[in-house]
Amino acid sequence: MPNQGTSTGEDWLAHVDREEARYRDGESRLPEAADADARQRQLTRLGNASAGAGLALLMAGRRDEAAASLTRAAERYRESFAGAPPGSWGRPIGAIKARLLAGDWDGAAADARWALEAGAAEADSPIGRYAAALALLVLGDDAHARIHANAVRTRDDFPAEVGDALAFLAAHDVDGYTLAVEAVLRSFEQRDEYLEDIPVADTALVLQALAARRGFAAELSSPLLPA
Repeated sequence: MPNQGTSTGEDWLAHVDREEARYRDGESRLPEAADADARQRQLTRLGNASAGAGLALLMAGRRDEAAASLTRAAERYRESFAGAPPGSWGRPIGAIKARLLAGDWDGAAADARWALEAGAAEADSPIGRYAAALALLVLGDDAHARIHANAVRTRDDFPAEVGDALAFLAAHDVDGYTLAVEAVLRSFEQRDEYLEDIPVADTALVLQALAARRGFAAELSSPLLPA
């Protein structure tokens, strides 16, 4: 990816150690899950911990190890979906994003097809339509991705800058995309909470991966992006 990052002074390997400890603890508790609901929630926590480790490893420049952790996260998110409540579209989104961050386009395509087969394109919720747009962009179906992106970008219950970036990606609007992804990055820089307390603009990284695939990734610089 063409992103240029700067140091935040974070101890990224300390983040990795913490997330791996969380993963091991959660994994040891998995056999104790009382029912399908408890199991799916524990699997989601495992996915989050593994994703957190992967993001920290990306920031530390350890890309091969990051890819392994992110792949594991995608697997746990997908595994959790079977027992999850209806409309739990965050699981496919998490899986697709993790695959893209790992550089695993074949895996991302498989998870994209899974999300669509599960009904993301027919969802009423903005998170479901987001899952559909993301999946379709991974699969290169930009025309249909644009429909779902346009459906969420003007809603009050969805981040407008993310919807804009998805729509401009699908439309191959380079200038529009650049402004939108810069807004996504600013939104991360202004927030106080991150996945697993790992200060990384993961959504911007995912958008950049999709843009690079289309030949027009933006030039971005932030302490929340890998160097």
